[in-house]
Amino acid sequence: MCGIVGWIDWERDLTREAETLGTMTRTLAARGPDASGQWIAEHAALGHQRLIVVDPEGGAQPMERSLGPERYAITYNGELYNTPEIRRDLSALGYTFRTQSDTEALLLAFFAWGPACLEHLNGIFAFGIWDETHQRLFAARDRLGVKPLFFTHPGQRLLFASEIKALLAHPAVEATVDAQGLAEILVMGPARTPGCGVFRDIHSLRPGECLTFTRSGLSVHSYWSLQSHPHPDDVEQTKQTVFELLRDAVQRQLVADVPVCTLLSGGLDSSAITAFAAQAFERKGKGPLHTYSVEYRDNEQHFRPNALEPTSDAPWVQIASQFCHTEHHVTVLDSTDLVDALDDAMQARDLPGMADIDASLLLFSRAVKEHATVALSGESADEVFGGYPWFRNPQALGANTFPWARMVRERIGLLQPEVVQALHGEEYGADRYADALHEVPRLPGEPPEEARMREMLYLNITRFMPILLDRKDRMSMAAGLEVRVPFCDHRLVEYVWNIPWAMKDLGGREKGILRAALAGTLPETVLARRKSPYPKTHHPAYLQAVRNRAQELLADPSGPLRQLIAGDRIRAIARGEDTRFEQAWFSQLMREPQLYAYLIQIDRWLRTYRVRVIL
Repeated sequence: MCGIVGWIDWERDLTREAETLGTMTRTLAARGPDASGQWIAEHAALGHQRLIVVDPEGGAQPMERSLGPERYAITYNGELYNTPEIRRDLSALGYTFRTQSDTEALLLAFFAWGPACLEHLNGIFAFGIWDETHQRLFAARDRLGVKPLFFTHPGQRLLFASEIKALLAHPAVEATVDAQGLAEILVMGPARTPGCGVFRDIHSLRPGECLTFTRSGLSVHSYWSLQSHPHPDDVEQTKQTVFELLRDAVQRQLVADVPVCTLLSGGLDSSAITAFAAQAFERKGKGPLHTYSVEYRDNEQHFRPNALEPTSDAPWVQIASQFCHTEHHVTVLDSTDLVDALDDAMQARDLPGMADIDASLLLFSRAVKEHATVALSGESADEVFGGYPWFRNPQALGANTFPWARMVRERIGLLQPEVVQALHGEEYGADRYADALHEVPRLPGEPPEEARMREMLYLNITRFMPILLDRKDRMSMAAGLEVRVPFCDHRLVEYVWNIPWAMKDLGGREKGILRAALAGTLPETVLARRKSPYPKTHHPAYLQAVRNRAQELLADPSGPLRQLIAGDRIRAIARGEDTRFEQAWFSQLMREPQLYAYLIQIDRWLRTYRVRVIL
């Protein structure tokens, strides 16, 4: 995994711009701490920060190859899980290899098939390939958007990068946010509308999209999307196919020349990944698989089960680890550490994010990185299989809004009156919801109940899952840790997408078909465990710290937060006079403590990035 940067400019001689390119590239050093490289021609410049995972000697980037009159250079972030098959197919076509790297396999695939090479790839990726002969750029992002790619197109130039901070390091790019960007932060956040980079004129390539940039201009199109069709398999065949696809995805994603581990919470998803990985380790005689989990100091004294967070992880982690014969490690975080890491987490995302939920993952990733460079995670199973509580909540199913963000009106009530007037927040949120529903690939003749569940699954896969994938990528890569997500294997996602809801919900249990598919692979107790989300701190010291800090920031008459947020509304919440934010105002995890922490991150974002707000 790495950080990539690209700069195409028809009006400048970029051979004179190595210093600027270097400045942009170095902002991504945390993503690729092992090596750095540049490739510069007259109108194209590519930068790369490398995290060495495969082929330490042969995988240096940017990589250039010439075949006949064709001359290409690539900067690439990601991992291909079917490199052997690609190499085999290319060898049959007469191509020869100089390295064992997937970078070279991808570059030669582009030589062979051009943009259609994307159809041959199984992996997570974001890359840019410059065609020096024909003076054109081709860039693409993986089907599910596991790896990020941002771009901006000022005048006759195009800039792209793994993270926004690299774009902002270019002198032509300003940290400006208009009403739309502010609505993304204050109304939708920490969600982000697909394609939106929040900063004005900064965009994100959407999952499954690619772009071409020539002197004639920029074109962006989708090369992959979910397709709806009748599901032909019965329950038994469906269970078998899910099992085989998931097992194969895990086995493929263990490829690395560095230590590999799994993140284990003791839940169904991470335990399944761990079980398959441990089996593969045993077959190869690689010794015990190392697993990692996170806890919070004194949390057992303060945790209270509720409908969204029914159990703590610790006992379930022990059961799963013992069953899979792993060597387990526990990272224990303090509340004070979470508060201190809020700023680092914001800068890793370049935006206010999931507050301490982000910060804890950043700290956890740093701890894991001390022992491993690659980790496999159970992320995204809930979106793909329908595991969240809102899939079974009649109120959420009937609400005309995103189920993880049902308190839009209450959030708007926290804003200064002039901000409310400028943002048209409720209308903005409703429009984004309508846009998402308009995209849903319908299945003709589907019963209304099944059609609604298809909508919900689409909303989760295309609108909620990216939030968590962004979080996973930014927090792990900020620690130089590569996290892989087998549940995002596009073959598995395509298959599960068309399993009818009644079969997904087999036995009336969330992810019922997945539980059935894993029978015999995991202990019955783990198979039966109710969904419990990523753990967070319940320590009152954390609540007190972020509440006090948020109020201090709002008391600063010259502070940027005060220009946006009505301080009296926050003080009323702090005094217990407004209890609405004691419930989850975003996702399952963000409640009153996370509201204060989110405000702290907004303040730090505005100050650190010197954001110019235009309403």
